Parts: sequence; C-alpha cells; structure tokens
Amino acid sequence: MDVPIGAAELLEREYLGIRAKVLEIAATFDRIDRSRGDLIANREMPLIRQALEVLLSEKENATRAEQIQLIFSRPYDDQWIKTLEMPSR
Repeated sequence: MDVPIGAAELLEREYLGIRAKVLEIAATFDRIDRSRGDLIANREMPLIRQALEVLLSEKENATRAEQIQLIFSRPYDDQWIKTLEMPSR
C-alpha cells in the first residue's frame, strides 16, 4: 500500500520546477512590458491577471487548476457546430 506523500516533501520535490515556471512567467511579463504598444484593448491580459489571482488564493481543498481552466475556456454552447461554422459530416 502506498503511503501518501506529505505536503512538505511534495513541495521540496516540486520546488525547482515551480521556481523555473514562475521565473519564465516573470521573464515573459518583462518582455511584454519592454515591447511597444499598449494592452488597453487586449482581452487576454485580464484573463491572465484573473488566473494569477486564483493561483494566489489560499483555500482548503483548492481546485485552482479547474478554476483557471474555466477562466480560459468558452462557456459551453449546444450550438457550437453552428456557432463555430463547422462543416457537417
């Protein structure tokens, strides 16, 4: 029988990977900040900020991945074939 891994051990095991991903995100934001143009009309940046807020939230039984997936997803549409103008089979 497998013994569940403790939170401290899991964090220690995953720390370098998490650190690398956070640094990659920071570097991307730095490149965006140094680039020309504004993001006033951009619809993606508010979604990214909302996802980062979810990441920083501290909730028990967290479902951060699910919440973030929903932020970046379209609501379900029964008429998606028509809406997305998909060819019929």
